[in-house]
Amino acid sequence: MKLTHSIPLIALTLGLGSPLIALADTVNLHADLKAASEVPAKTSDGHGQLTGTYDTSTKDLQWHVVYSDLTGPATMAHFHGPAPVGKNAGVVIPIAAKDLPSPIDGHATLTDAQEKDLLAGNWYFNVHTAKNPGGEIRGQVESAK
Repeated sequence: MKLTHSIPLIALTLGLGSPLIALADTVNLHADLKAASEVPAKTSDGHGQLTGTYDTSTKDLQWHVVYSDLTGPATMAHFHGPAPVGKNAGVVIPIAAKDLPSPIDGHATLTDAQEKDLLAGNWYFNVHTAKNPGGEIRGQVESAK
């Protein structure tokens, strides 16, 4: 066998024998949920944390939210966007009423536009109560460094 034929064969053999290189990226996310972050700011002892991951190949967003000390039971919770800190936006992903008690766990598949806004830091998560129907605690969803 000539050397020119051996090189492609060797490359193919090595390529099939080695693990595939992952081109996808998993982004870790977090948000500190505070009453002072609502727009306008609220007065509440409520607080919470959102942690999550986003898989850029499957476009799967997963989240885990814990909160406590709200003025009453949660009545709604959502991801909103696109909006930078200090601005309000519409609901992007609503949380079902049955999932509102802390902890809130869930996942969703994002569109390309939603992915762009999420990864740019232009989404926030908030939790609403009867006393604060516009939202009691809120946090900007950011990449966890």
